[in-house]
Amino acid sequence: MNKHGDRLVSGATQTRRFGVSMITPTLIVLLILTAYPLIFTFYYSLTDYNLLKVLKNPAHFIGLKNYTKLLGNEYFRKAIWNTVKFTIFAVIFEMLFGFIMATFVNSLRKGQRLLRTLLLLPYLLPTVTVALSWRMMLSPNYGIINQALNSLHLPVYNWFSDIRTAFPLLLLIDIWQSSPFVFLLLYASLQAVPQDQYEAAKIEGATTFETLIYITIPNIKNSLALCALLRTIDSFRLFDKVNLLTGGGPANSTTTITQYLYNTGIKVFDFGFGSAGAIVMTVIVLILASAYIKRAMG
Repeated sequence: MNKHGDRLVSGATQTRRFGVSMITPTLIVLLILTAYPLIFTFYYSLTDYNLLKVLKNPAHFIGLKNYTKLLGNEYFRKAIWNTVKFTIFAVIFEMLFGFIMATFVNSLRKGQRLLRTLLLLPYLLPTVTVALSWRMMLSPNYGIINQALNSLHLPVYNWFSDIRTAFPLLLLIDIWQSSPFVFLLLYASLQAVPQDQYEAAKIEGATTFETLIYITIPNIKNSLALCALLRTIDSFRLFDKVNLLTGGGPANSTTTITQYLYNTGIKVFDFGFGSAGAIVMTVIVLILASAYIKRAMG
């Protein structure tokens, strides 16, 4: 090989080494923050580790007993169903409303910046603030919603203690707060769609619906898949709103997997049982994420 070829090989080797040296610290941090806790969580899930008893009785290896206890529990199966149901409805409506907002704002010639800022406000608020604000508005005693209904001589509700209204309200609050996230990602994608495609469609006499189906959606399909994936993962691990507003009640109608694990594991320091639940939830999320990624790449 000539000197020029040697220099090319040497340069490629140095570039590769530089890339490895730059990414190595990040990989080490990720391993420490993710792989290490995951390994120990799996280990604890195979033991009867309880923080309150560990000083007197060290944790013992019990195999898959935590998993059989967990999967055989009626309330855990109910929590899985609630979580799946919540995730399906939340992702569908958040994607729908986010897409509608993104296409509407993108179609405006004036006022995009102001409207974009206003629409993003719910997502910028802390979840605790959102939950407490809604709890105050829907309070059975002094909430503005019940006062308005009472003034109109309509029936009032104890919203978060009624099995008919608790779950739909949690869903509504999550959709209200998280739809702007979908809007933001899809709006950014719409900004990158080539305008000449729209002009060509207009010249060809395509309707608004045909333009949406054959130009807009194909150009942002990867962003749609990414939004759906991120919202699925986030919805599946819902905890804060449930814990603050209903605690999983009434009658376990709003119990999610995370709330169940908190009530039956973490809250009573039964970390072995809680760890088993965390592993099960992780496996479910990985299956869902893999399905999304496979479809997006395909």
